[in-house]
Amino acid sequence: MKLTVEQVGGPFYNESNAPPEQVAATVDPPAEVVDCAAAPGVGTETEDVPGVQPDLPAALDLEIKLARCVNPSTGREEFRLQQRIAYNDPELGRIVVPADLANWTTDLTSVPPFLTWLVPKTGAHLPAAILHDGMVLNKNEPCSYIAARKIRRDEADCVFRDAMLATGTPRIRAWLVWAAVTAATMHHGQWNPDATWQKGYYRLALWSTLAVITVLGVWSILDVLDVSVPRVPWMGDHLGPELLGGLAGSIVIPLMFGTMWGRFRTAGWIIGPLAAILLVSVLPIVFVGAFYLLAEKLQQFHRGLARAVAVLIISAAVAAFVAFLVVDCSF
Repeated sequence: MKLTVEQVGGPFYNESNAPPEQVAATVDPPAEVVDCAAAPGVGTETEDVPGVQPDLPAALDLEIKLARCVNPSTGREEFRLQQRIAYNDPELGRIVVPADLANWTTDLTSVPPFLTWLVPKTGAHLPAAILHDGMVLNKNEPCSYIAARKIRRDEADCVFRDAMLATGTPRIRAWLVWAAVTAATMHHGQWNPDATWQKGYYRLALWSTLAVITVLGVWSILDVLDVSVPRVPWMGDHLGPELLGGLAGSIVIPLMFGTMWGRFRTAGWIIGPLAAILLVSVLPIVFVGAFYLLAEKLQQFHRGLARAVAVLIISAAVAAFVAFLVVDCSF
């Protein structure tokens, strides 16, 4: 399967498919080829083997051609570019992605399934997402780009945000995505390879913030549902004050913890309140998603067992429904 995305105008454009060293020689000042890709032939099986296409005429400023790949080890859907793309950054200059055109792949926009309503996999931000995939290095995700110098991960995150804005991504969405990838940068600690103690501090700040938000969020939900738990101090005794107090706490407390994020505090001020507010809606979606994945795994393991479990669950639901109906009618 092939996918073509076209864009006219903006800082993105098609780049040559020549060997990366030749492309690097055209960058002023002379560029560095950063390629951490796996060896050729490792990691993907393709439905439609793309190969390396010849240079395309510049009829459009940007034409993204993608070939779908399936990673045999993970089963994850990936895409391989048919032609390099380039971006002119105001600070870092020209950045070309990928260096290894034949083997490098992207998963487009890396978004959890339960958040694609907020940030879809494709859209105006797609060129920026592909650019970011080429610049960052996650586990089992090789970086592959050509630029005047090596780009730190926190710099790549800022380039991602600015590129999204330059290609028409709504401003709030661009900053939300930037905050999310910045949180990932804090966790991986790849923005400063020399400061070990800073990596530990920022990782602690990130996960303590998320842990406090989760605990207080669940506590607040139980309080609203009148479960036998101690009352949340900033929430009232009735539904209206409870909801208003919970909303206020979801904003104020994460902002306080976001300040602990130091140089990344702007991301903390964005991610914290957003995570706290979304917690109520995301938890049921995560639960349903986990149930679905478990059902899929069970069905793949043994269809007969999956049918038996399904019959058991339905029978239990019918029995509970009848029981509660009878009890309610008896009063």
